[in-house]
Amino acid sequence: MALDPKILQSLTRSVAPADYLRVTPWARRSTPLGMGYGETRFASPIKVFKLLYIAEDLATSIAEAIIRDRFEGKTVRELAQSDIADWGVCAVSATRPLRLLSLRGDACFKLGISTDIVGAKAHDEARAFAQQLYDTTMLDGIVYHSRLRKKNCVAIFDRAVTSGLSARPVVQLERLAALVPALKSLKTTMI
Repeated sequence: MALDPKILQSLTRSVAPADYLRVTPWARRSTPLGMGYGETRFASPIKVFKLLYIAEDLATSIAEAIIRDRFEGKTVRELAQSDIADWGVCAVSATRPLRLLSLRGDACFKLGISTDIVGAKAHDEARAFAQQLYDTTMLDGIVYHSRLRKKNCVAIFDRAVTSGLSARPVVQLERLAALVPALKSLKTTMI
């Protein structure tokens, strides 16, 4: 896909996320900014780069990392405590402004790319797009709206994580006082 450099530039934002949240497996608590190759929305399809995802609030982080589509077609929305027990959360902040491509609003339309890149369950198009962006620009990542919550999420390329982010220690998700209100906002209860 051909990306117009002028449109890319017009959609590039200088963003310094402060206290965005990352829900991460508890087993990886010693490396709050650790990354691996994955099958996520903007992951490299050929394992060239790694990503770190953060969201603007706890409910969005939980929806994106843990709940995803598990309640589709269900009227009862319950998570067992064991579904939460293996997860931690940490606050992540930028140590410098990040250069992010904003795919919010009508950005996909302006770029002439599929809206599935930010809105579909399937990730193939988004992964191919992210690979092209990584290969052809020096952007630090992508800011977009969660398809589940319509809140800000940021996917940060590995090349910007060490130089551009800091994290507080990971704490157990189930010990957070904010967990119950976050789950309530997701119409979910913990049993």
